[in-house]
Amino acid sequence: MAKALNMDSKEMMRELFSNGLQGTRINYYPPCSKAQHVLGFSPHSDADALTIVLQINEIEGLQIRKDGKWISVKPMPHAFVVNVGDMMEIVSNGVYRSIEHRAVVNSTKERLSIATFYNANVDAELGPARSLIDPPHKPALFRRVTVEKYLEDFFGRKLDGKSYLDFMRIGNAEGNNSS
Repeated sequence: MAKALNMDSKEMMRELFSNGLQGTRINYYPPCSKAQHVLGFSPHSDADALTIVLQINEIEGLQIRKDGKWISVKPMPHAFVVNVGDMMEIVSNGVYRSIEHRAVVNSTKERLSIATFYNANVDAELGPARSLIDPPHKPALFRRVTVEKYLEDFFGRKLDGKSYLDFMRIGNAEGNNSS
């Protein structure tokens, strides 16, 4: 991904992701007779760099927001869904966009998925790669913060779309006053 951005991969990617964290979550969504009134998981973007999802059965439930509309991701046997997370949007200075998504339940069938999350090293600093910033032509869009502080603040908030990514944006009064 760093090569596609024409950035020096040693500049930030290796430092940021060496000895990073990986977590896995198994999601079980039971059938619900009132599925139209229930969300399996609130709309959000992931805090991490990349999320890889395996949809175990062929029941639709993962949806992404595109152009303000929710679009179902059709499960394909033995295929992975790869979501770009907020960390990657920050590092790429907005070139790679994180994916806002949610999970819905089915009225008659259970849904299973396994997600693995790739995070940066908690001791590293998170911010736009310096090679992607060229003031005033390409200013930094996001603040710099330690990964530990970033994760602490992200998980200390309610999941609400891409609100934490917006909080990290330079020019956001809330974000600028709290660092």
